[in-house]
Amino acid sequence: MNKIDTPHSFTADAVRAHKDGEPPKEAGGKLNPTALQIASQYRRDTMSPVMVSGTLRLAEFALLVLAGIGVSLWYVGAPVAISLQYLVTILSGGAIAVILLELSDGYRMSFLRRPGAKLGRLTLIWAGTLALIALAAFFLRISEDYSRVWFAGWFVTGLMALMVLRLVMARLIVRWARNGTMERRAVIVGGGKAAEALIRSLEREPANDIRICGIFDDRDNTRSPPVVAGYPKLGTVEELVEFARMARIDMLIVSLPLSAQARVLSMLKKLWVLPVDIRMSAHSSELRFRPRAYSYIGSVPLLDIFDKPINDWDSVAKRVFDIVFSLLGIILFSPVMLVTAIAIKLDSKGPVLFMQKRHGFNNEEINVYKFRSMYADQCDPTAKQAVTKGDPRVTRVGRFIRKTSIDELPQFFNALNGSLSLVGPRPHAVAGQTRNRLYHEVVDGYFARHKVKPGVTGWAQINGWRGEIDSDEKIRMRTEYDLHYIENWSLLFDLKILFLTPIKLLKSENAY
Repeated sequence: MNKIDTPHSFTADAVRAHKDGEPPKEAGGKLNPTALQIASQYRRDTMSPVMVSGTLRLAEFALLVLAGIGVSLWYVGAPVAISLQYLVTILSGGAIAVILLELSDGYRMSFLRRPGAKLGRLTLIWAGTLALIALAAFFLRISEDYSRVWFAGWFVTGLMALMVLRLVMARLIVRWARNGTMERRAVIVGGGKAAEALIRSLEREPANDIRICGIFDDRDNTRSPPVVAGYPKLGTVEELVEFARMARIDMLIVSLPLSAQARVLSMLKKLWVLPVDIRMSAHSSELRFRPRAYSYIGSVPLLDIFDKPINDWDSVAKRVFDIVFSLLGIILFSPVMLVTAIAIKLDSKGPVLFMQKRHGFNNEEINVYKFRSMYADQCDPTAKQAVTKGDPRVTRVGRFIRKTSIDELPQFFNALNGSLSLVGPRPHAVAGQTRNRLYHEVVDGYFARHKVKPGVTGWAQINGWRGEIDSDEKIRMRTEYDLHYIENWSLLFDLKILFLTPIKLLKSENAY
Protein backbone atom coordinates (compact mmCIF):
# COMPACT_ATOMS: atom_id res chain seq x y z
CA MET A 1 0.00 0.00 0.00
CA ASN A 2 1.22 3.47 -0.80
CA LYS A 3 2.50 5.25 2.30
CA ILE A 4 0.32 8.25 1.64
CA ASP A 5 -2.86 6.19 1.86
CA THR A 6 -2.61 5.76 5.61
CA PRO A 7 -1.71 8.66 7.93
CA HIS A 8 1.30 7.51 9.94
CA SER A 9 0.34 6.66 13.55
CA PHE A 10 -2.36 9.28 13.88
CA THR A 11 -4.29 8.22 16.97
CA ALA A 12 -8.08 7.97 16.89
CA ASP A 13 -8.32 10.24 19.93
CA ALA A 14 -6.21 12.90 18.21
CA VAL A 15 -8.32 12.88 15.06
CA ARG A 16 -11.52 12.88 17.12
CA ALA A 17 -10.30 15.89 19.08
CA HIS A 18 -9.68 17.80 15.88
CA LYS A 19 -13.06 16.84 14.44
CA ASP A 20 -14.76 18.07 17.59
CA GLY A 21 -13.00 21.40 17.16
CA GLU A 22 -11.11 21.29 20.45
CA PRO A 23 -8.61 24.13 20.68
CA PRO A 24 -4.96 23.08 20.59
CA LYS A 25 -3.28 22.85 23.97
CA GLU A 26 0.25 24.06 24.45
CA ALA A 27 2.85 21.37 25.12
CA GLY A 28 6.59 21.32 24.64
CA GLY A 29 6.78 24.94 23.52
CA LYS A 30 4.43 26.07 20.78
CA LEU A 31 3.23 22.64 19.65
CA ASN A 32 -0.07 21.13 20.80
CA PRO A 33 -0.04 17.54 22.14
CA THR A 34 -1.15 15.96 18.85
CA ALA A 35 1.53 17.73 16.82
CA LEU A 36 4.14 16.97 19.47
CA GLN A 37 3.22 13.27 19.47
CA ILE A 38 3.43 13.02 15.68
CA ALA A 39 6.67 15.03 15.44
CA SER A 40 8.35 12.77 18.00
CA GLN A 41 7.84 9.79 15.65
CA TYR A 42 10.01 11.37 12.95
CA ARG A 43 13.08 12.48 14.90
CA ARG A 44 15.57 10.32 12.99
CA ASP A 45 16.93 11.22 9.57
CA THR A 46 15.87 9.42 6.40
CA MET A 47 17.71 8.32 3.28
CA SER A 48 17.00 10.35 0.17
CA PRO A 49 15.95 8.35 -2.93
CA VAL A 50 18.53 10.45 -4.82
CA MET A 51 21.26 9.15 -2.51
CA VAL A 52 20.05 5.55 -2.83
CA SER A 53 20.01 5.61 -6.63
CA GLY A 54 23.35 7.45 -6.71
CA THR A 55 24.97 4.85 -4.47
CA LEU A 56 23.58 2.12 -6.72
CA ARG A 57 25.25 3.73 -9.74
CA LEU A 58 28.61 3.57 -8.00
CA ALA A 59 28.00 0.00 -6.81
CA GLU A 60 27.04 -1.23 -10.29
CA PHE A 61 30.04 0.43 -11.88
CA ALA A 62 32.32 -1.21 -9.30
CA LEU A 63 30.69 -4.64 -9.79
CA LEU A 64 31.04 -4.53 -13.57
CA VAL A 65 34.69 -3.50 -13.29
CA LEU A 66 35.42 -6.25 -10.75
CA ALA A 67 33.62 -8.82 -12.94
CA GLY A 68 35.70 -7.81 -15.97
CA ILE A 69 38.98 -7.94 -14.04
CA GLY A 70 38.03 -11.21 -12.34
CA VAL A 71 37.24 -13.01 -15.60
CA SER A 72 40.40 -11.71 -17.27
CA LEU A 73 42.56 -12.83 -14.31
CA TRP A 74 40.94 -16.27 -14.43
CA TYR A 75 41.20 -16.83 -18.19
CA VAL A 76 43.90 -14.67 -19.81
CA GLY A 77 46.25 -14.36 -16.82
CA ALA A 78 47.58 -11.48 -14.73
CA PRO A 79 50.00 -9.86 -17.23
CA VAL A 80 47.25 -9.36 -19.82
CA ALA A 81 44.45 -8.77 -17.30
CA ILE A 82 46.14 -5.76 -15.76
CA SER A 83 47.42 -4.37 -19.05
CA LEU A 84 46.41 -0.82 -19.91
CA GLN A 85 44.30 -1.97 -22.89
CA TYR A 86 42.17 -4.36 -20.84
CA LEU A 87 41.78 -1.93 -17.91
CA VAL A 88 40.66 0.92 -20.20
CA THR A 89 38.15 -1.40 -21.88
CA ILE A 90 36.76 -2.63 -18.56
CA LEU A 91 36.46 0.86 -17.07
CA SER A 92 34.83 2.16 -20.25
CA GLY A 93 32.35 -0.72 -20.26
CA GLY A 94 31.30 -0.06 -16.67
CA ALA A 95 30.87 3.66 -17.33
CA ILE A 96 28.90 3.13 -20.58
CA ALA A 97 26.54 0.65 -18.88
CA VAL A 98 25.76 3.10 -16.06
CA ILE A 99 25.20 5.93 -18.56
CA LEU A 100 22.85 3.81 -20.69
CA LEU A 101 20.92 2.73 -17.60
CA GLU A 102 20.61 6.37 -16.61
CA LEU A 103 19.37 7.39 -20.07
CA SER A 104 16.77 4.59 -20.01
CA ASP A 105 15.47 5.59 -16.54
CA GLY A 106 17.08 2.51 -15.02
CA TYR A 107 17.68 4.30 -11.71
CA ARG A 108 14.16 5.55 -11.14
CA MET A 109 12.45 4.09 -8.07
CA SER A 110 9.69 2.56 -10.22
CA PHE A 111 12.37 0.64 -12.16
CA LEU A 112 14.26 -0.43 -9.04
CA ARG A 113 11.14 -1.71 -7.27
CA ARG A 114 10.39 -4.23 -10.06
CA PRO A 115 13.71 -5.80 -11.15
CA GLY A 116 12.03 -8.98 -12.44
CA ALA A 117 9.76 -7.09 -14.81
CA LYS A 118 12.71 -5.02 -16.07
CA LEU A 119 15.11 -7.95 -16.60
CA GLY A 120 14.77 -7.82 -20.38
CA ARG A 121 15.70 -4.13 -20.52
CA LEU A 122 18.65 -4.71 -18.17
CA THR A 123 19.94 -7.55 -20.37
CA LEU A 124 19.50 -5.44 -23.51
CA ILE A 125 21.42 -2.51 -22.01
CA TRP A 126 24.36 -4.67 -20.89
CA ALA A 127 24.43 -6.46 -24.26
CA GLY A 128 24.31 -3.10 -26.01
CA THR A 129 27.24 -1.88 -23.92
CA LEU A 130 29.45 -4.78 -24.97
CA ALA A 131 28.26 -4.44 -28.56
CA LEU A 132 29.44 -0.82 -28.57
CA ILE A 133 32.83 -1.88 -27.19
CA ALA A 134 33.15 -4.64 -29.81
CA LEU A 135 32.20 -2.18 -32.55
CA ALA A 136 34.80 0.31 -31.35
CA ALA A 137 37.47 -2.41 -31.23
CA PHE A 138 36.56 -3.44 -34.79
CA PHE A 139 36.90 0.06 -36.22
CA LEU A 140 40.14 0.61 -34.30
CA ARG A 141 41.42 -2.71 -35.69
CA ILE A 142 42.28 -4.08 -32.26
CA SER A 143 39.50 -6.67 -31.89
CA GLU A 144 41.98 -9.53 -32.33
CA ASP A 145 43.82 -8.37 -29.21
CA TYR A 146 40.90 -9.46 -26.99
CA SER A 147 39.93 -12.96 -25.88
CA ARG A 148 36.45 -13.97 -27.13
CA VAL A 149 36.00 -16.22 -24.08
CA TRP A 150 36.81 -13.29 -21.79
CA PHE A 151 34.27 -11.16 -23.62
CA ALA A 152 31.53 -13.79 -23.21
CA GLY A 153 32.52 -14.46 -19.61
CA TRP A 154 32.32 -10.75 -18.76
CA PHE A 155 28.86 -10.56 -20.30
CA VAL A 156 27.57 -13.47 -18.20
CA THR A 157 29.21 -12.52 -14.88
CA GLY A 158 28.38 -8.82 -15.33
CA LEU A 159 24.72 -9.58 -16.05
CA MET A 160 24.48 -11.94 -13.07
CA ALA A 161 26.09 -9.35 -10.80
CA LEU A 162 23.61 -6.67 -11.95
CA MET A 163 20.64 -8.99 -11.49
CA VAL A 164 21.63 -10.10 -7.98
CA LEU A 165 22.38 -6.54 -6.86
CA ARG A 166 19.06 -5.24 -8.19
CA LEU A 167 17.09 -8.07 -6.56
CA VAL A 168 18.74 -7.29 -3.22
CA MET A 169 18.18 -3.54 -3.74
CA ALA A 170 14.49 -4.08 -4.55
CA ARG A 171 13.98 -5.93 -1.26
CA LEU A 172 15.84 -3.23 0.65
CA ILE A 173 13.81 -0.45 -0.98
CA VAL A 174 10.56 -2.17 -0.01
CA ARG A 175 11.80 -2.60 3.57
CA TRP A 176 13.06 0.99 3.80
CA ALA A 177 9.79 2.31 2.39
CA ARG A 178 7.77 0.35 4.97
CA ASN A 179 9.81 1.35 8.01
CA GLY A 180 10.23 4.98 6.95
CA THR A 181 13.98 4.79 6.35
CA MET A 182 13.68 5.98 2.75
CA GLU A 183 11.03 8.61 2.22
CA ARG A 184 10.52 12.33 1.82
CA ARG A 185 8.53 13.78 4.68
CA ALA A 186 6.12 16.48 3.65
CA VAL A 187 3.67 18.85 5.29
CA ILE A 188 0.70 20.44 3.51
CA VAL A 189 0.41 24.17 4.18
CA GLY A 190 -3.21 25.24 3.72
CA GLY A 191 -6.31 23.09 4.06
CA GLY A 192 -9.77 22.75 2.59
CA LYS A 193 -10.73 21.38 -0.81
CA ALA A 194 -7.47 22.43 -2.48
CA ALA A 195 -5.44 20.36 0.01
CA GLU A 196 -7.79 17.40 -0.36
CA ALA A 197 -7.50 17.49 -4.17
CA LEU A 198 -3.69 17.58 -3.85
CA ILE A 199 -3.62 14.62 -1.44
CA ARG A 200 -5.93 12.56 -3.65
CA SER A 201 -3.71 13.30 -6.66
CA LEU A 202 -0.65 12.14 -4.74
CA GLU A 203 -2.48 9.00 -3.60
CA ARG A 204 -2.98 7.98 -7.22
CA GLU A 205 0.78 8.00 -7.90
CA PRO A 206 1.99 4.36 -7.70
CA ALA A 207 5.68 5.13 -7.06
CA ASN A 208 5.18 8.00 -4.65
CA ASP A 209 7.90 8.36 -1.97
CA ILE A 210 6.18 11.18 -0.08
CA ARG A 211 4.90 10.68 3.45
CA ILE A 212 2.48 13.41 4.49
CA CYS A 213 2.99 14.15 8.17
CA GLY A 214 0.09 16.56 8.64
CA ILE A 215 -1.57 19.80 7.62
CA PHE A 216 -1.00 23.32 8.96
CA ASP A 217 -3.33 26.24 8.29
CA ASP A 218 -3.84 29.63 9.93
CA ARG A 219 -7.60 29.55 9.30
CA ASP A 220 -9.99 28.32 11.99
CA ASN A 221 -12.06 25.14 11.73
CA THR A 222 -15.04 26.92 10.21
CA ARG A 223 -13.01 27.97 7.17
CA SER A 224 -10.52 25.09 7.08
CA PRO A 225 -11.74 21.60 8.13
CA PRO A 226 -9.90 20.04 11.12
CA VAL A 227 -9.32 16.82 9.15
CA VAL A 228 -8.61 16.66 5.41
CA ALA A 229 -8.47 13.30 3.59
CA GLY A 230 -7.75 11.59 6.91
CA TYR A 231 -4.96 13.97 7.96
CA PRO A 232 -5.51 16.24 10.98
CA LYS A 233 -4.75 19.91 11.01
CA LEU A 234 -1.88 20.15 13.49
CA GLY A 235 -1.65 23.88 14.03
CA THR A 236 -0.86 27.22 12.48
CA VAL A 237 1.97 28.19 10.14
CA GLU A 238 3.76 29.74 13.13
CA GLU A 239 3.73 26.34 14.87
CA LEU A 240 4.82 24.60 11.66
CA VAL A 241 8.34 26.02 11.97
CA GLU A 242 8.93 24.16 15.24
CA PHE A 243 7.18 21.02 13.96
CA ALA A 244 9.31 20.94 10.79
CA ARG A 245 12.53 21.23 12.80
CA MET A 246 11.53 18.52 15.28
CA ALA A 247 10.13 16.06 12.71
CA ARG A 248 12.99 16.66 10.22
CA ILE A 249 10.58 17.54 7.44
CA ASP A 250 12.02 17.45 3.89
CA MET A 251 9.33 19.34 1.97
CA LEU A 252 6.57 21.87 2.51
CA ILE A 253 3.82 21.89 -0.11
CA VAL A 254 1.79 25.09 -0.11
CA SER A 255 -1.76 24.33 -1.24
CA LEU A 256 -3.09 27.83 -1.75
CA PRO A 257 -4.19 29.59 -4.94
CA LEU A 258 -1.68 32.09 -6.33
CA SER A 259 -4.51 34.62 -6.28
CA ALA A 260 -4.17 34.65 -2.47
CA GLN A 261 -0.92 36.55 -2.95
CA ALA A 262 -0.87 38.27 0.44
CA ARG A 263 -1.42 35.00 2.34
CA VAL A 264 1.17 33.14 0.27
CA LEU A 265 3.82 35.83 0.81
CA SER A 266 3.05 36.01 4.52
CA MET A 267 3.50 32.23 4.85
CA LEU A 268 6.71 32.14 2.82
CA LYS A 269 8.19 34.91 4.95
CA LYS A 270 7.79 32.64 8.00
CA LEU A 271 8.84 29.40 6.31
CA TRP A 272 11.90 30.28 4.22
CA VAL A 273 14.18 30.04 7.26
CA LEU A 274 13.71 26.25 7.32
CA PRO A 275 16.24 23.88 5.65
CA VAL A 276 13.56 22.27 3.47
CA ASP A 277 12.30 22.26 -0.11
CA ILE A 278 9.28 24.55 -0.44
CA ARG A 279 6.91 23.79 -3.29
CA MET A 280 3.58 25.25 -4.34
CA SER A 281 0.89 22.94 -5.61
CA ALA A 282 0.26 23.62 -9.31
CA HIS A 283 -1.98 20.69 -10.26
CA SER A 284 -5.13 22.82 -10.17
CA SER A 285 -3.61 26.17 -11.19
CA GLU A 286 -4.55 27.75 -14.48
CA LEU A 287 -1.26 29.66 -14.59
CA ARG A 288 1.57 28.10 -16.57
CA PHE A 289 5.29 28.72 -16.08
CA ARG A 290 8.41 27.55 -17.89
CA PRO A 291 8.97 23.77 -17.56
CA ARG A 292 12.16 24.33 -15.53
CA ALA A 293 10.12 26.06 -12.84
CA TYR A 294 8.35 22.80 -12.02
CA SER A 295 9.27 19.61 -10.22
CA TYR A 296 7.07 16.54 -10.16
CA ILE A 297 5.90 13.86 -7.75
CA GLY A 298 4.88 11.29 -10.31
CA SER A 299 2.71 13.35 -12.64
CA VAL A 300 1.69 15.92 -10.00
CA PRO A 301 3.29 19.29 -10.88
CA LEU A 302 4.74 21.49 -8.15
CA LEU A 303 6.09 25.00 -8.54
CA ASP A 304 9.60 25.28 -7.09
CA ILE A 305 9.82 28.14 -4.57
CA PHE A 306 12.86 27.33 -2.39
CA ASP A 307 15.32 24.44 -2.48
CA LYS A 308 17.07 22.98 0.53
CA PRO A 309 20.68 24.20 0.33
CA ILE A 310 23.61 21.75 0.19
CA ASN A 311 21.47 18.66 -0.27
CA ASP A 312 22.03 15.03 -1.30
CA TRP A 313 25.42 14.54 -3.05
CA ASP A 314 26.45 18.13 -2.33
CA SER A 315 26.19 17.29 1.38
CA VAL A 316 28.33 14.17 0.85
CA ALA A 317 30.99 16.22 -0.98
CA LYS A 318 31.00 18.84 1.76
CA ARG A 319 31.28 16.18 4.48
CA VAL A 320 34.26 14.57 2.73
CA PHE A 321 35.79 18.06 2.41
CA ASP A 322 35.31 18.61 6.16
CA ILE A 323 36.86 15.28 7.15
CA VAL A 324 39.90 15.64 4.88
CA PHE A 325 40.73 19.24 5.79
CA SER A 326 39.90 18.78 9.50
CA LEU A 327 42.41 15.94 9.72
CA LEU A 328 44.99 18.04 7.88
CA GLY A 329 44.29 20.96 10.21
CA ILE A 330 44.63 18.81 13.33
CA ILE A 331 47.95 17.39 12.08
CA LEU A 332 49.28 20.78 10.94
CA PHE A 333 48.28 22.73 14.06
CA SER A 334 48.88 20.02 16.69
CA PRO A 335 52.17 21.65 17.86
CA VAL A 336 50.37 25.02 18.22
CA MET A 337 47.50 23.39 20.14
CA LEU A 338 49.95 21.60 22.46
CA VAL A 339 51.88 24.79 23.24
CA THR A 340 48.60 26.70 23.74
CA ALA A 341 47.29 24.08 26.18
CA ILE A 342 50.52 24.29 28.24
CA ALA A 343 50.42 28.11 28.24
CA ILE A 344 46.79 28.21 29.42
CA LYS A 345 47.55 25.75 32.22
CA LEU A 346 50.56 27.78 33.39
CA ASP A 347 48.75 31.13 33.11
CA SER A 348 45.64 30.43 35.20
CA LYS A 349 43.83 27.69 37.10
CA GLY A 350 41.11 25.67 35.42
CA PRO A 351 40.52 23.42 32.44
CA VAL A 352 42.28 23.98 29.13
CA LEU A 353 39.12 23.68 27.05
CA PHE A 354 35.90 25.66 27.31
CA MET A 355 32.55 24.32 26.09
CA GLN A 356 29.70 26.56 24.97
CA LYS A 357 26.14 25.87 23.80
CA ARG A 358 25.55 27.33 20.37
CA HIS A 359 22.97 27.14 17.60
CA GLY A 360 23.74 24.45 15.02
CA PHE A 361 22.07 23.10 11.89
CA ASN A 362 18.26 23.31 11.92
CA ASN A 363 18.41 25.51 15.03
CA GLU A 364 19.52 22.59 17.22
CA GLU A 365 21.84 23.22 20.13
CA ILE A 366 25.39 21.89 19.83
CA ASN A 367 28.46 21.90 22.08
CA VAL A 368 31.31 23.93 20.59
CA TYR A 369 34.85 23.63 22.00
CA LYS A 370 37.40 26.41 22.35
CA PHE A 371 40.60 26.95 24.28
CA ARG A 372 39.71 28.70 27.54
CA SER A 373 40.57 32.39 27.25
CA MET A 374 38.93 33.66 30.47
CA TYR A 375 39.53 33.04 34.14
CA ALA A 376 37.70 29.81 35.01
CA ASP A 377 35.44 31.42 37.63
CA GLN A 378 34.43 34.23 35.24
CA CYS A 379 33.63 32.20 32.11
CA ASP A 380 30.29 32.96 30.48
CA PRO A 381 28.90 29.76 28.87
CA THR A 382 25.76 31.57 27.63
CA ALA A 383 27.72 34.51 26.11
CA LYS A 384 25.11 36.84 27.53
CA GLN A 385 27.82 39.40 28.26
CA ALA A 386 29.97 39.92 25.15
CA VAL A 387 33.73 40.24 25.53
CA THR A 388 34.83 43.87 25.10
CA LYS A 389 38.17 45.57 24.59
CA GLY A 390 40.25 45.35 27.79
CA ASP A 391 37.76 42.94 29.37
CA PRO A 392 39.17 41.99 32.83
CA ARG A 393 37.71 38.47 32.52
CA VAL A 394 40.22 37.60 29.76
CA THR A 395 43.59 36.16 30.80
CA ARG A 396 46.95 37.25 29.39
CA VAL A 397 47.20 34.15 27.22
CA GLY A 398 43.53 34.55 26.40
CA ARG A 399 44.06 37.97 24.83
CA PHE A 400 46.66 36.58 22.45
CA ILE A 401 44.79 33.44 21.41
CA ARG A 402 41.55 35.38 20.88
CA LYS A 403 43.32 38.00 18.78
CA THR A 404 44.94 35.34 16.59
CA SER A 405 41.90 32.99 16.64
CA ILE A 406 44.05 30.21 18.10
CA ASP A 407 41.27 29.71 20.66
CA GLU A 408 39.09 28.35 17.82
CA LEU A 409 41.49 25.51 16.84
CA PRO A 410 39.73 22.81 18.93
CA GLN A 411 36.76 23.28 16.61
CA PHE A 412 38.62 21.14 14.07
CA PHE A 413 37.40 18.27 16.26
CA ASN A 414 33.84 19.62 16.07
CA ALA A 415 34.13 19.60 12.28
CA LEU A 416 35.54 16.08 12.34
CA ASN A 417 32.64 14.68 14.40
CA GLY A 418 30.08 16.48 12.24
CA SER A 419 28.54 19.02 14.63
CA LEU A 420 30.28 21.82 12.70
CA SER A 421 31.44 22.23 9.13
CA LEU A 422 34.82 23.76 8.37
CA VAL A 423 33.16 26.59 6.44
CA GLY A 424 29.75 28.05 7.13
CA PRO A 425 27.96 30.71 9.16
CA ARG A 426 29.74 31.03 12.50
CA PRO A 427 27.70 29.45 15.33
CA HIS A 428 26.37 32.01 17.75
CA ALA A 429 25.76 31.33 21.43
CA VAL A 430 22.14 30.47 22.20
CA ALA A 431 21.78 33.54 24.41
CA GLY A 432 23.85 35.88 22.26
CA GLN A 433 22.61 39.48 22.50
CA THR A 434 23.25 42.95 21.25
CA ARG A 435 22.07 45.79 23.47
CA ASN A 436 19.90 43.37 25.52
CA ARG A 437 18.10 42.04 22.45
CA LEU A 438 18.52 38.48 21.16
CA TYR A 439 19.88 38.32 17.62
CA HIS A 440 16.68 36.96 16.09
CA GLU A 441 14.80 39.90 17.61
CA VAL A 442 17.10 42.28 15.73
CA VAL A 443 17.32 40.57 12.33
CA ASP A 444 14.23 39.41 10.47
CA GLY A 445 14.96 35.93 9.10
CA TYR A 446 18.00 35.48 11.35
CA PHE A 447 17.37 31.73 11.75
CA ALA A 448 17.84 31.22 8.00
CA ARG A 449 21.57 31.10 8.90
CA HIS A 450 20.85 27.66 10.34
CA LYS A 451 19.71 26.11 7.04
CA VAL A 452 23.25 24.68 6.80
CA LYS A 453 25.78 23.53 9.39
CA PRO A 454 27.66 26.36 11.07
CA GLY A 455 31.37 26.62 10.33
CA VAL A 456 34.71 27.06 12.03
CA THR A 457 35.24 29.97 9.64
CA GLY A 458 32.90 31.78 7.28
CA TRP A 459 32.34 34.40 4.61
CA ALA A 460 31.32 37.06 7.15
CA GLN A 461 34.48 36.54 9.21
CA ILE A 462 36.95 36.95 6.35
CA ASN A 463 35.10 40.11 5.33
CA GLY A 464 35.80 41.68 8.72
CA TRP A 465 32.55 40.88 10.55
CA ARG A 466 33.91 39.08 13.58
CA GLY A 467 34.51 39.81 17.24
CA GLU A 468 32.26 41.92 19.47
CA ILE A 469 28.67 42.46 18.33
CA ASP A 470 27.73 45.74 20.00
CA SER A 471 25.31 47.16 17.47
CA ASP A 472 22.32 46.07 15.40
CA GLU A 473 24.26 46.84 12.21
CA LYS A 474 26.96 44.28 13.04
CA ILE A 475 24.58 41.36 13.46
CA ARG A 476 22.62 42.44 10.36
CA MET A 477 25.78 42.49 8.25
CA ARG A 478 26.94 39.14 9.59
CA THR A 479 23.59 37.62 8.70
CA GLU A 480 23.66 39.21 5.24
CA TYR A 481 27.07 37.70 4.46
CA ASP A 482 26.01 34.33 5.89
CA LEU A 483 22.92 34.22 3.65
CA HIS A 484 25.07 35.18 0.64
CA TYR A 485 27.30 32.19 1.43
CA ILE A 486 24.33 29.80 1.71
CA GLU A 487 22.80 30.98 -1.57
CA ASN A 488 26.12 30.76 -3.48
CA TRP A 489 27.73 27.71 -1.90
CA SER A 490 30.19 25.56 -3.81
CA LEU A 491 33.28 23.56 -2.89
CA LEU A 492 35.43 26.15 -4.65
CA PHE A 493 33.80 28.87 -2.52
CA ASP A 494 34.63 26.81 0.60
CA LEU A 495 38.25 26.44 -0.54
CA LYS A 496 38.53 30.18 -1.16
CA ILE A 497 37.21 30.99 2.33
CA LEU A 498 39.41 28.35 3.97
CA PHE A 499 42.64 29.59 2.40
CA LEU A 500 41.80 33.27 2.95
CA THR A 501 41.01 32.72 6.64
CA PRO A 502 44.54 32.84 8.13
CA ILE A 503 45.40 35.92 6.03
CA LYS A 504 42.24 37.86 6.86
CA LEU A 505 41.93 36.93 10.55
CA LEU A 506 45.50 37.92 11.40
CA LYS A 507 44.72 41.43 10.13
CA SER A 508 41.49 41.72 12.09
CA GLU A 509 41.20 44.39 14.80
CA ASN A 510 37.75 43.41 16.11
CA ALA A 511 38.64 40.38 18.27
CA TYR A 512 39.42 41.04 21.94
